[in-house]
Amino acid sequence: MSSEGRSQGKVGRVIEKYGLDGFGTQLEAYWTGEDGEQYSLRALADLFNRRVLEAAMDAAGMRSLDGEVENRYRLLSDDDVSAGMREQTRRELDRAGLDIEELESDFVSHQSIYTYLTEYREATHPSSVELTPEERRERELDKIGALITRTSVVTEDSIDRLAARDALSGGISGVFVDVQVTCEACGRSISATTFLEEGGCSCRR
Repeated sequence: MSSEGRSQGKVGRVIEKYGLDGFGTQLEAYWTGEDGEQYSLRALADLFNRRVLEAAMDAAGMRSLDGEVENRYRLLSDDDVSAGMREQTRRELDRAGLDIEELESDFVSHQSIYTYLTEYREATHPSSVELTPEERRERELDKIGALITRTSVVTEDSIDRLAARDALSGGISGVFVDVQVTCEACGRSISATTFLEEGGCSCRR
């Protein structure tokens, strides 16, 4: 790997690794709205990770139909996808010749995108060099989403292992993890992800 790839953090290294030449410039244009279309950091991270998945599938000789890359990425990353469906997708990619552990380790967060754009490309967002309230919420949503996904995967793996050793009767088709918060003003219980996505409880709006 060249010194340039090393000097541009994880995003720069992954761009070089998968041969995504020119994609850094495109990310900057999307973030700053240079081409008229402006993306949030979270949307840029999803776009970046889909491009990585597409490049990995191409390298493995996998033919992808319209929308297939987007769907596979959703199955790998969306909080609403069951652990069983996610694991099935991982196994399909593994059988096709992808190193799924390496692939997922190459996915980036929107904080990595922010660091790459501001520190390595020295880009400035039109509104401010600081994260917007929406982007701050998105950063925390990423953390919560990762914890929810990990809790789901660990729970399903534990149950599968116990069932395989006859320590449990039967198995499960999936695990659903739901974190709830209670509004201090109205006492209403609401999903933590919804609370952050909507900027708080509806009683305050």
